Amino acid sequence: MRNFLARLYDFFGGLAALFLLATLIIILINILGRQFGFFLRGADAYAGYSIAAVAFLALASTLKRGEHIRVTLIFQRLQSKSRQFLQIWCFAAGSLLCAYFSYFIWKMVWFSYQFHDISQGQDATPLWIPQTFMAMGLTILTVALTEGLVMSFRGTSDVAEKNETLSFVE
Repeated sequence: MRNFLARLYDFFGGLAALFLLATLIIILINILGRQFGFFLRGADAYAGYSIAAVAFLALASTLKRGEHIRVTLIFQRLQSKSRQFLQIWCFAAGSLLCAYFSYFIWKMVWFSYQFHDISQGQDATPLWIPQTFMAMGLTILTVALTEGLVMSFRGTSDVAEKNETLSFVE
């Protein structure tokens, strides 16, 4: 199961990378359009949708790679049992919050689909399409946080630890 989830997180990370590439292509087409006198209707909106997809789809992969910002000042000073308790609390709170947000964003996607909600820009894109990528990203983050919670209860951490320290003086 853990191998399947690791591949799932990597898949969504790869999908986020594709949306990042799509953002670059949309912006380049927009720049070239200004130079050569053609206009891609809704290019700014599509770039925005792609950036939102990147941000949400990469959340679980980023968590598993230990790239999320963490306040390690407290973790470093705690004994192993206290550290495990705090980690369990953090994963539990994160899982519950993400599950709550996932539920309501899927509800928003459904309402947008039901009411044929479209964007206000020139593109008139049905909003359920970009919202779906946001909902998928939050749902996968919920799964990743829940997996982290289960692993924390077992006493093992499946989230990569970054032992890098920031230095303001070089």
